[in-house]
Amino acid sequence: MITKEDMVELFADMKQNAPWDISKPLLWGYFFADPTKSKLEGVSALLKAKGYQIVGIYDSKPEASVPALWWLHVEKVEHHTADTLHVRNQELYKFAEEHQLESYDGMDVGPAV
Repeated sequence: MITKEDMVELFADMKQNAPWDISKPLLWGYFFADPTKSKLEGVSALLKAKGYQIVGIYDSKPEASVPALWWLHVEKVEHHTADTLHVRNQELYKFAEEHQLESYDGMDVGPAV
């Protein structure tokens, strides 16, 4: 689980190293995983209604001995601080739990275009 301390470290690192201005809105990608593609398809509409853009649902291309895992990638342009991103992550962990998804797997960030 991503902690608030992780968010503080992320923002400190971005402030020093990211080629974009972290005081402005950025493109945040959020990821969910589940072995059942249809569950991810079902929650996609709920996330879209909350303002997220659906990027896609991808197969992890498992090896023969490992069960398939599907990934849902959504994005949203938002301005965050370490505190607000921590709150967002907690909301998404709860969302995954409420919809019985295997996991909310975290986020990535890039410049809003």
